[in-house]
Amino acid sequence: MVFSKDESPVCDIKLSSIGPGYITGQGAAQELNGMDLAMKLHYIRNVYYFRSQVFEGLAIMDIKEPMFYWLNYGYIACGRLRRHDSGRPYIKCNDCGVRFIEARCKLTLDEWLESKDDSRHKLLVSNQVLGPDLLFSPLVLFQLTKFKCGGISVGLSWAHILGDVFSAVSYTNIWGQITKRHFPTQPLRMEHSMKENCNPKSPTKDPLAVKRVGPVGDHWTTSDNTKLETYSFYISSPEFIRLQTKLCGGKDNNQHFPPFELICTIVWQCVAKAKHESEVNMVTICKRDSKMSFEGVITNKAQSIKVVKTNISVKESSLMELGMLILNQGVDERSNIEEAMKPDNELPDFIIYGANLTFIDLSDAPLYELDIKGNTPVYVNCAIDGVGEEGVVLVFPARKDMSDGMTISITLPANHISELKSVLWNEWSLA
Repeated sequence: MVFSKDESPVCDIKLSSIGPGYITGQGAAQELNGMDLAMKLHYIRNVYYFRSQVFEGLAIMDIKEPMFYWLNYGYIACGRLRRHDSGRPYIKCNDCGVRFIEARCKLTLDEWLESKDDSRHKLLVSNQVLGPDLLFSPLVLFQLTKFKCGGISVGLSWAHILGDVFSAVSYTNIWGQITKRHFPTQPLRMEHSMKENCNPKSPTKDPLAVKRVGPVGDHWTTSDNTKLETYSFYISSPEFIRLQTKLCGGKDNNQHFPPFELICTIVWQCVAKAKHESEVNMVTICKRDSKMSFEGVITNKAQSIKVVKTNISVKESSLMELGMLILNQGVDERSNIEEAMKPDNELPDFIIYGANLTFIDLSDAPLYELDIKGNTPVYVNCAIDGVGEEGVVLVFPARKDMSDGMTISITLPANHISELKSVLWNEWSLA
């Protein structure tokens, strides 16, 4: 079935709200640390696709009922933003709940997934941002879309101020546990603000990992008018071996790169070649910090934010040299970012994703652990909104014919996508 540009295949949209089953306490509030506020213009949009048997025979209230219990454990995300007298935002917990959206799709699930148009996923998850009525804007929006065949998609829109992609995924997976009557022992909590130094020093310049925008006031979105487009492709495990051999120059080379760093190396140079008019000499690498435990916590502090830069031409560099830079030369900017967001400083409005070409490692994200009464997704798409014009690359698990592999999702200015596709295919046979 083909639809015109003005006709959406998603229709019959209904809105409601869901809150926790009980109130957590009068006036409960959650303070936001510097890293939370640095991420405030970014939004995570995940879409989970299920076959028809998941919610078969259930009325909408049967689906909502476990959510009341779910939100008891995730009550912070049910709150709304407020400001202290100083102007610094905080979350008033349990204020209004999460937004619930029901919709219907005129296509079957298979017809939908067969499409090569990456923009289609955006129709199945809310694109709402915080503000301009900041006091009434939900931090989390949950969209349930029923396909013509009975299949279901679950779209989660998550304000990044709450936590990173791993936090959003863990939050969603708790809902799945509760549908099977498995209840957590404690509510999720946010990482507390670090105690500030008595005499904090104001940074003399912005960290390399950020780009200053705005001021945005109470409308938390960027004013960048650059049209961005997303292109994604799949890499199987055998293809990773092929790419590794080609990059490292044969079997006699003892150097091997982990899959994520391998992708960073290849895509970095390909983007540099696609952007003829400018060099891409600096990239940001975001990875989950494996040295720290964040069990039961939603946080923005668990992800390292490393900047890698070079003074030589990325287009002309050897891939081995670029790969070694990514592995060994990244400088973590988290402490510098938090310093810039200290309460004694005037709070700037930053973007991190897309300030430089940004690579985000989600290869270990438990996207397929959302288990609804014994049913797991057949496919999950992950996206981040509010990115800058330098672009973002997400690397996350994919299921293609139930085999191992990764989805590589690249968001760049639309005028660079066509050339990037050509470079990826001509030099690496990736499409």
